[in-house]
Amino acid sequence: MKTPLPSGKNYIALKNLAGGQQLNTICVSGNCPNKAECWGASTASFMILGEKCTRNCRFCDVRNMIPDPVDPGEPLRLAETIRSLRIKHCVLTSVTRDDLEDGGADYWALTIRTIRELNPGITMETLIPDFFAKADLIGKIVTSKPEVISHNLETVRRLTPRVRDIARYDRSLRVLEIIAASGIVPKSGIMVGLGETEAEVFETMDDLLRIGCRVLTIGQYLQPSAHHLKVEEFIRPEIFIKYREVALEKGFRMVESSPLVRSSYHAARHINA
Repeated sequence: MKTPLPSGKNYIALKNLAGGQQLNTICVSGNCPNKAECWGASTASFMILGEKCTRNCRFCDVRNMIPDPVDPGEPLRLAETIRSLRIKHCVLTSVTRDDLEDGGADYWALTIRTIRELNPGITMETLIPDFFAKADLIGKIVTSKPEVISHNLETVRRLTPRVRDIARYDRSLRVLEIIAASGIVPKSGIMVGLGETEAEVFETMDDLLRIGCRVLTIGQYLQPSAHHLKVEEFIRPEIFIKYREVALEKGFRMVESSPLVRSSYHAARHINA
């Protein structure tokens, strides 16, 4: 699997603006392999609430450290950067902030409102933490009305305790169920190559469909460093095609499934799911 080196004026503009405005992107913090393609097209997944996470998932390259204080100026800087880049579809995610009483839900809502105020007509996907499946906290993001709210299962039920930290499989399903009940497009993603079986992947699809999720991303797990979980298997491209076909047959409306797919890949396609 190969991806092109990042280059071009759009890539440079986004890199310089994000750096100059002291903004974080999951593209960099998560070491995403699609950075060249997405940044070259002037799209990026911005990460709010800092770059230090209170959880220590064993697949993720985001740092597990005591977070810095919340930056009150970040929402406006982010909104201004999006306007400068003329971004039409924005993806927002965040580290998990279990240190905050509301998990950062109010800050999420403020950021969404600020982006909309400065960028009329923009569409938005929010990739949120689990907020311990508290409906009132998730409701703050729902009330802000992004077009898509995403929350990743990351892996199958059996592997969740080994792959994720405090997160729980059924709790994540509950988060997605709350989103689905709101009428906003719910979306989730999993990684493969961690030791799951095909039957477990199909079971995960069924679990997601049962609670109303209709958009699914499936990508190959890539080990960020020697300290993370090792890759158990590199899944063949034809298996990714099979997963996509099965998922669509089961009832998903949109499925992204290939080795380098990540949760925000081709995200603008999913707003009408």
